Amino acid sequence: MQSRKIHNRIAILRQERGLSRKELADQIGVNYQTVGYLEREEYNPSLDLAFRICEVFELPIDFVFSTSPLSPMSQELMNQNK
Repeated sequence: MQSRKIHNRIAILRQERGLSRKELADQIGVNYQTVGYLEREEYNPSLDLAFRICEVFELPIDFVFSTSPLSPMSQELMNQNK
C-alpha cells in the first residue's frame, strides 16, 4: 500500500512564532534539514514526530496535519465564527 501525502502548516506556524528551522528542530529532536523536508511536504512525519511538533505549537494534531490540502487559517477562523 502506498503511503498518503501528509499536508501541514509547520512553516506558517514556525514563522508566526519567530522560530528558525534550527530552533524548531532542536525542540523536536531532529536535524534542521528534516524540518525543511516536512515544510515542503517531501517527507511524512512519524506519529511520534507529529505529536512532538504539535506539542511545541500547543495545537491539536488535526490543526497542523491533514491528509487533504489545508485551507488558509484565516478561512478556517471565519468558518468557525459562522
